[in-house]
Amino acid sequence: MGASAQDSGTLAKARAAGSVTMGVRDASPPLSYSLGTGYAGYHVELCEQMLSKLLPGVAIRQMAVTSQNRLPLLQNGTVDIECGSTTNNTARQQQAAFAHTTYITEARFAVRAASGIASVEQLKGKTVVTTTGTTLVQRLRRLEQERHITVVLAKDHAESFLLLESGRADAFAMDDNTLAGNIANARNPADFRIVGKPLGIEPIAIMLRKDDPAFKSAVDGYLAAAMASGALEKLYAKWFMAPIPPKNAVINIPLSDSLKAAFLAPNDRPAEAYEEK
Repeated sequence: MGASAQDSGTLAKARAAGSVTMGVRDASPPLSYSLGTGYAGYHVELCEQMLSKLLPGVAIRQMAVTSQNRLPLLQNGTVDIECGSTTNNTARQQQAAFAHTTYITEARFAVRAASGIASVEQLKGKTVVTTTGTTLVQRLRRLEQERHITVVLAKDHAESFLLLESGRADAFAMDDNTLAGNIANARNPADFRIVGKPLGIEPIAIMLRKDDPAFKSAVDGYLAAAMASGALEKLYAKWFMAPIPPKNAVINIPLSDSLKAAFLAPNDRPAEAYEEK
């Protein structure tokens, strides 16, 4: 890491304060989620390993953020890096920077297995919940008109899943990893399944403050090395293909071809680039 990376922006702020604050999520397993006594997940562990390397001796603090407040808290310096489940798209790139893509998700629907629902066509006249402040809200507003569904918004992923679990919603639309994680940690995982064609393919990345190229360069350098060495693939396998706390459930989402490609050629391309394929 060169002198420029050590003398400016987030890195200098963290060294001066003696601490760095990472934004984490309550209910985005297996990327970032609460265990009650702290936060864990693929992005949480990745950020902790990375910050320990980039800022040796600096204390790492965790702070829960939501879909609605993650950008403002990053921009105003309350958190220094956001290690959750945030989609990198062109609109958000106007307000924040994104590190190299570390996950690629497909957005689909979780339903109760007993409902018999297997496709979006079967949601006509039914209620679909998603989480406020996520990229799916606009997609569902279009479906609301086309498919005559009722869209309701919950404050966070935990509340969204609770609405599905309690029968107040017929489907929960969200990223496949978040759906799989919430189902795995449900009281009766077998009561739910993920259905439907993907609503969209989106790159998920660690979010950084805009206009701090030294920090982005340091973060991207660490990630590129972890991708090249196979360390990131091993971390992925730990959180997506092996039992995870608190219930030792297995998410079981193998490394996709699109994510393998992103590991081979690290990039911060926004979601819109994937739609052009």
